[in-house]
Amino acid sequence: MPRNPSLLMREPPLRIPPDAGTLEGFRRWSSSESFPEKGRIDFLDGELEVDLSPEDIYMHGGAKTALAAALYDRVVESGRGAVYVDCTRVVSVAARLSVEPDVLAVLWESLETGRVREVPAASRKEGRFIEFEGAPDLVVEVVSDSSERKDRRRLPPLYALAGVPELWQVDVRGPEVDLGIHHLGPAGYEQAPPDAAGWCVSRFLGSRCRLLRRAVHGSRFVFKLEVAAQEPAQAPEQA
Repeated sequence: MPRNPSLLMREPPLRIPPDAGTLEGFRRWSSSESFPEKGRIDFLDGELEVDLSPEDIYMHGGAKTALAAALYDRVVESGRGAVYVDCTRVVSVAARLSVEPDVLAVLWESLETGRVREVPAASRKEGRFIEFEGAPDLVVEVVSDSSERKDRRRLPPLYALAGVPELWQVDVRGPEVDLGIHHLGPAGYEQAPPDAAGWCVSRFLGSRCRLLRRAVHGSRFVFKLEVAAQEPAQAPEQA
């Protein structure tokens, strides 16, 4: 009997519209049906960052999932706000930025005060939105081989200009897990120094945090974000 022919499907080449070099043109493209569903394409102050690399399952996806799960418990379950993973676009007109962070959190208070605005979808159907405009309360970027320069050098000053109060840079590729928590100050981001046990303070959570990695089944890894109350400040010694 003749064999059924195999079906070979190739993705169309990435076509970038001529006006995607402006924030307005990029926003039109990113909300259209022609925008790619795979990969990550960000607009950074007039430049496009295109990353179509596959995501590392353990060193990126695993860490991102653990962080999102822990933040969900702290933010959503407490009724403070919502947490989003991947494909949730954040736009800042002030920073000329349109980006899809690995994880972000938005508090209901920030929406009520207008610091963050939900942008409606073109259909204008009730409850349908395509992006956040403004400054989310927390942004998390998990560093990968293909995104290291963007995550560590390009994005922080733009997130600061957008007014994002807390930025986490997470890098689990090396022998030590690096959870870098940065708070926005007058001169940009300042990193919260970790203590000897790896704990560092998150103002967003009002707690100390540390990210642990545990080997399972050979070379595979799982991650856990531990959250603990802040240690009370020690009273000054009496003279």
